[in-house]
Amino acid sequence: MGAERRNDLYAIVWRLPLLIWQLLFFVVPLGFMFVMSFWVVRNYRMVPDFSLANWEKILGWDIFWKAYAFTFLLATLSTVITSAVAFPAAYGLAFKVSDAARRWAIFLLIIPFFTSYLVRVYAWQVVLGGNGVINGLLGVIGIEPLAMLNSPVGTIIGYLTLTLPLVVILQTISLASIDKTLVEAAHNLGCGRFRTVHAVIVPAAKVGLVVAALFCFILSFGDFVSPYYLGGSKPPTLSIMIIDSTKSGQQWPRAAVIAVMMILTLLAVAFAAVGTAYRRRG
Repeated sequence: MGAERRNDLYAIVWRLPLLIWQLLFFVVPLGFMFVMSFWVVRNYRMVPDFSLANWEKILGWDIFWKAYAFTFLLATLSTVITSAVAFPAAYGLAFKVSDAARRWAIFLLIIPFFTSYLVRVYAWQVVLGGNGVINGLLGVIGIEPLAMLNSPVGTIIGYLTLTLPLVVILQTISLASIDKTLVEAAHNLGCGRFRTVHAVIVPAAKVGLVVAALFCFILSFGDFVSPYYLGGSKPPTLSIMIIDSTKSGQQWPRAAVIAVMMILTLLAVAFAAVGTAYRRRG
């Protein structure tokens, strides 16, 4: 019994820093933001109060729900495109190259994170602009310039810039951990390549694939940089609405309502994704 208690105490001690970190930097700020959503603004100053006016204003505002649906749609579209683009690359790195080549590829995928995401978005402005690189090349072959900047297309490209390297890395790690004998057994039983991927590889790597998609959705749903600098804030996303609320009469409580709604949405999506990832078939 004494040894078991020592082991339990040892486990608690090692878990304690993570619990303290989550408490101080997630639970406490989230609780403060939730409380602030009930405050009021008088003479451009926040006054502690308990009023439902901010919630009634935001939840009864059609613009909020349009921005909510648009943000959710963009994040979902970004997740689907990113996962679809990343999977062939991750599959090739997991099954078609040597371990050394895979390590070098993962190292190269990490390099983009050495530079600021904002700097990479500014670089896309040069590429996607009306007089940018892509439209310049299109003009050479006689095609009219395409409106890619200040549009949802630009926003999606920004989301891919943010999430694609990370998703490829996570998918590669998940696929590389699959027991190769399962793939060989599928081939021996007559499964073609596509059926092997569908019936063996994807189910075996389901947890990693879902977690990678979840990271993509979370980063895209809360991103401010791409909708602002590449999407032109037209139409606005929820992150843009938060900025606009703070600039309009210092309405930090209304911004807190929007932020709480975003966090509740992400928590719901996260719980659903994790439940899907660990659900057993049959």
